[in-house]
Amino acid sequence: MQLTSLLTLASALTSASALGFQRTTHIAGVEVIDTQIVRDVQATIKQFPNYLYSHQMRSWLFGAAMINANETLKREIDLEAHAVATMLHDLGWDMTPGSRWVSTDKRFEVDGAIGARTWLSEHPIGRFWPKDRVRKVFQAIALHGSGSIVSYFELEESVIVNSIGLDYRGPGLGVTADVYNRIAKEFPQTELLSGTNETFTWFARTKPATTYGEFLYIYINSPPSLPSLLIYSPLGHTC
Repeated sequence: MQLTSLLTLASALTSASALGFQRTTHIAGVEVIDTQIVRDVQATIKQFPNYLYSHQMRSWLFGAAMINANETLKREIDLEAHAVATMLHDLGWDMTPGSRWVSTDKRFEVDGAIGARTWLSEHPIGRFWPKDRVRKVFQAIALHGSGSIVSYFELEESVIVNSIGLDYRGPGLGVTADVYNRIAKEFPQTELLSGTNETFTWFARTKPATTYGEFLYIYINSPPSLPSLLIYSPLGHTC
């Protein structure tokens, strides 16, 4: 093994989370884990359109606030895995022509899960993550559109899915209105519904076969005369 690989492995194994000590910082007033891999995820999603970048940042921050408000979650949740999953969960929404993250034949949740797993495998620290840690990220993203079964997930997957859902549902799960609004002020939700609408319309137009059997089916079967499409959150909230 080359020296650089050994040094990278040593860095991964002696990371803050591995030692039980987690370096933190504050974003929008929320205390969040601050490690190299978390910073690299933020840099990755920064390249996306603002509505998508902001949605993924809010998903992470709402989830972090939820975890911070619950002693059990603070003790049990893998904060790096939570950060990676929430910030990469919508890689499958990338409408850039020729995007490496988007397939022509898979649901967007699966595209996102595969993309996050690929991202980790290519990252100098993430590629040393244990398989079970990667699996939790993959599974949570792959199933985040299936909110009806979220209560049957393992704790970490459930927390990840609920973190994402808070962006559509509003305050709750320990996230107060003040905390929620502070995050939304830093990362505005002004384009959330229009961006989601545009993305879901794009799915229905470019790969309709992938939308059958899930909530996007509503777009395929909506009367074409509708002036705008109804946004239906998989977590039971109509926007």
